[in-house]
Amino acid sequence: MSSITIDGPYFEDFTVGQTFAAPSLTVTAGHAAVYGALFGDRMRLPLDQHLCRQVTGDERWLAHSYLVVHLAAGQTTYASQHVKGNLFYRGLMLQRPVFIGDSLYTTTKVVGLKQNKSKPGRDATGMVALEMTTVNQRDEVVLHFWRCPMIACRNPAAETGHNDDFGWIKNSFSSEELQGALPRGWHLGPMASELPGLRAPVLKAGDEVDVGPRDTVTSAPELVRMSLNIAYTHIDATRSYLGQRLVYGGHTISIALAQVTRALPNLLSMIAWRYCDHLGPVLEGDIISTRFKVLDVVDAAAGGRLYDLDIEAFATRKDASGEYKTEKVLAWGLVTWGA
Repeated sequence: MSSITIDGPYFEDFTVGQTFAAPSLTVTAGHAAVYGALFGDRMRLPLDQHLCRQVTGDERWLAHSYLVVHLAAGQTTYASQHVKGNLFYRGLMLQRPVFIGDSLYTTTKVVGLKQNKSKPGRDATGMVALEMTTVNQRDEVVLHFWRCPMIACRNPAAETGHNDDFGWIKNSFSSEELQGALPRGWHLGPMASELPGLRAPVLKAGDEVDVGPRDTVTSAPELVRMSLNIAYTHIDATRSYLGQRLVYGGHTISIALAQVTRALPNLLSMIAWRYCDHLGPVLEGDIISTRFKVLDVVDAAAGGRLYDLDIEAFATRKDASGEYKTEKVLAWGLVTWGA
């Protein structure tokens, strides 16, 4: 008889070109309901099936674009079970809409390795550049992106020699790429409204928007489990360098997006992330606030407008003295589509 330990890869176990798979997953109304309960996002098409049918012409209900990203990201976490923190996302593009009932299949590929500089008293770690491709049940690409988790070494004193350059990873999109990712044939007329709460503000390049409402991080492990995320640090405080569960970075991003939708109630979908950097840890109970700058607003070939935004999110929590302190935890370059 053998004794077998089930565990994820450490930094020394990775090689460039490795690929990982995960169980496929069908997006259900249950996923949509949990996502709504966790974040209260006011993007209208995932909330209203009848409005969705009028706009898209499809009998199926549209899945929230960030729900799709969560489920795909969770499918990539076999590779990052020993993650200390996900450092960044790059070049994320949603290439076609996903509807309730569609299935997602995600492949993860190692495309770069870079060991962090050793420091006295700190165990060795390395950065793993991962490239993800998600297809639907028709083998159509729905999502493509890169991310970079920092992974623990098995040997605390390891010297792997890995020093790849990550500068080549995509962090911008051409106008043609963005316009080409928009669905065609949608009728945006039903989205129009002059009523407060639904009327989109007139924004132009250079405008800066502070979103007044803040939100408290709760139920972080529930999102992790729903999305099949198996990174230890998000569900086991003993595996976190903080001695507390580290909130999955996507949880913070979803709160920021929900706050952006209050400022832009005409949003139809996320389209692309130029970049997304996690600048500091977020813990359960933190209070998240958001502000953004409009880099550009252009007419979309499919109707409506593309908003290119630079978003910042901040976490407020009590320090050891009991005083509330605020730190910037997220910098996010988002292109989104609005009616």
